Formats: sequence, structure tokens, C-alpha cells
Amino acid sequence: MFDISFYSANGEPSDSVRITATTYEWLAKSAFSKIGGASIDEIHLDEENVILPLVELNQEIRQEFKKIFSEAIISESDVVLTKLGDSPSKEEYQSGTYRLRKMLELLKCVENENYQYLQRI
Repeated sequence: MFDISFYSANGEPSDSVRITATTYEWLAKSAFSKIGGASIDEIHLDEENVILPLVELNQEIRQEFKKIFSEAIISESDVVLTKLGDSPSKEEYQSGTYRLRKMLELLKCVENENYQYLQRI
């Protein structure tokens, strides 16, 4: 499993979206991996200062991530609806909607203005 983490600049709670290696590889091959270069930044996290490779979520970068995740959600919605049909089992539903749910989680984090940084490793 891989984590894509979101951090605030002022020490507020962070958030992480845990994804499978397959989903991470899929994202890495997309424009996701090319948006915003990571720089080594010091932030206050869990009552201490830590140095991490982070992508600053300025408005331009935030918009690019929103576009990627929105497009992925649309694409995955079509795949899910086609693949699952009218009455999937619980297992089929959970498996078939995994990537869609993760893209929604990532989109919500990117849209959250409290987060100023993203760590994608």
C-alpha cells in the first residue's frame, strides 16, 4: 500500500489516502506524477518539525490535480457502471468501485484549502 498525504502549513491535522500499488502505478503513469515538482520543505507535524519532499498546492497546481482526479472519476464511473451491471455482489461492488472511491478521496483532499502540501511517495 502507498499513501498520498496532505499537510497544512500551520500544523493542523494531516490526511492520507491509502492506495494499492496498482492504483499508485496507474497514477504514476498519468499526468499526476508530472504536476508540481517536489521540494524539501520543513513543516510542523505532530508537535515537531519534520523535513519532507512536498508539492506545494498553489492554485495552479491544485487546479491541475482537480482536473486529473475529475477526469479519472468520469472515466472510472463509466467503467464501473458498465462492469457492474444491475445487481453486483458486495465483493464485486467493493472491488469494482475501489479506484473510483480513491479518486474521490483524492479530489476532496485537493479541494480542501486547509491543505497546502501534498506528498506523493
